[in-house]
Amino acid sequence: MKLSDFDYQLPKELIAQYPLKERDAARLLVLNRKQGTIEHCIFKDIIDYLREDDLLALNNTKVLPSRLEGRRLTGGKVQALLLNQKTGLTFNTLIKPSRIKLGEKIIFNGGKIYGEVIAKNEIKFNAQDIDALYSQGKMPLPPYIKRQPDDLDNVYYQTVYAKKLGSIASPTAGLHFTKELITKINSCGINIVYITLHISYSTFKPVKAEDIISHKMEKEYFNITEDMIRLIDQTHERGARIFAVGTTSCRALETYASGLKEGYTDLFIYTGYKFKMVDCLITNFHLPRTTLFMLVCAFAGEEFIKKAYQEAIDKKYRFLSFGDVMLIV
Repeated sequence: MKLSDFDYQLPKELIAQYPLKERDAARLLVLNRKQGTIEHCIFKDIIDYLREDDLLALNNTKVLPSRLEGRRLTGGKVQALLLNQKTGLTFNTLIKPSRIKLGEKIIFNGGKIYGEVIAKNEIKFNAQDIDALYSQGKMPLPPYIKRQPDDLDNVYYQTVYAKKLGSIASPTAGLHFTKELITKINSCGINIVYITLHISYSTFKPVKAEDIISHKMEKEYFNITEDMIRLIDQTHERGARIFAVGTTSCRALETYASGLKEGYTDLFIYTGYKFKMVDCLITNFHLPRTTLFMLVCAFAGEEFIKKAYQEAIDKKYRFLSFGDVMLIV
């Protein structure tokens, strides 16, 4: 399979730069794979497509404020994205500009915190502790959002059920749920389980290989607790539908289907993959030529997804993290 097979033209003006004030007011594109139909509605109406005994799997990871703004000793601006902690206060870090030299010091918070570049993409900080370091951070908005993070993002770039800190990106399909909608769904006899997959920078990592099969996914930590597993297994055994909310929940569930309930997953889902656990998928619209778009194509078929995306473009849907959403049944 060629990378070019997963391309489409996304107008830049359709990339949402801000969230909607009302989370569940996003537009919802509903795809029925069996009937080959496409419907348009609002996300709060998703309950009309759920049945008693269905199960929703939500990723309860919480985004770390991992974007730090600093300055070089010469005065130039520096942006540091904390990718993962190595030891102590040493982090694998995405540094911009990339020309920062080894041994160079970076000033954060007016000099209260310093960072030293000790290796390529590694910074050692002198903060009091990790909490003090993250207290200086901002939400790590994706690179296609062309603005600075603000206080609004501290609320709207987290799901309302975010609980377990560990991600550098939000599981954005879940951003459309409100507490009230979750309560309403539960009251209709629909089960909700919370699973965890901490999203790494690989969610933005471009696929460079023209033969996509040679692309390697980075490992991400996930966990499904025993009480959640019990509900998932019961739903699966009685033939009720399991809805994955987002590609991260989908990958966690499919990894569990292969026999692992906690650990690290590098599952790469593309055309030809046989889904074992997920029956329906709720997902935002994704960039072309990405593993996220490939997963959605694997789930609903390349031709059907491209048709749906084109209809969404024609009707001016909002795309990507703060954009509108799809339900695939």
